[in-house]
Amino acid sequence: MRIVLFDIDGTILRSGGVGRAAMEKALEGVFGFSGNSEYHYDGKTDKQIVRELMRIEGLSDEDIDARMPELLDLYLDGLHAELASGRRTVHVYDGVLEILDELERESTVVLGLLTGNIEQGARAKLGAAGIDIGRFKVNAFGSDEENRPRLPAVAQRRATELLGADVSGDRLVVIGDTPADIRCGESIGARAIGVATGRYSTDDLREHGAYAVFDTLANTPLVLETILNA
Repeated sequence: MRIVLFDIDGTILRSGGVGRAAMEKALEGVFGFSGNSEYHYDGKTDKQIVRELMRIEGLSDEDIDARMPELLDLYLDGLHAELASGRRTVHVYDGVLEILDELERESTVVLGLLTGNIEQGARAKLGAAGIDIGRFKVNAFGSDEENRPRLPAVAQRRATELLGADVSGDRLVVIGDTPADIRCGESIGARAIGVATGRYSTDDLREHGAYAVFDTLANTPLVLETILNA
């Protein structure tokens, strides 16, 4: 069996900045700061983004933790509002729907998500893209762990529970667009496949140890073969 885990932002879809707009509004509403405009959100969990931005503003971890639930609730409200407004277009990257369809036909593959989004945020973004989150059976979200490198172990545990048998780390294949996606599964021996649809180039992803790298997922036969052989 292979557990194939997809990142969302920059890998499955481009959300037109809805997440950042909602997060900045929530940060301003709860903490009084929207955060450094030069800060990169990609490759990080939602909670990590909040913590790192507010540490820059001088807030303590205790203060950040105390307000985190309120912040995430406000973020979700803003995210739903941004998506409903139609001001920003959610775009599914070329080849994504095709590779999902092909992987679902494989009896030895279980689809999943490994994303820094909190679960409700992931549901909202995928829903706006017309993708049923129910297609993904083994998931690890930013609401499960703030530290992204811990997410593959969450997925591994859930795969073991789903299948009723131990799933070794090297049966996990992580597909993502950032060095954080490539590196996060190293501790359990997961394979990582990079796709340069986000901010990082194929060279960037290859340098961080990706098993394979693609410009996009559009070449369905080659991507499928690579995943099945990973």
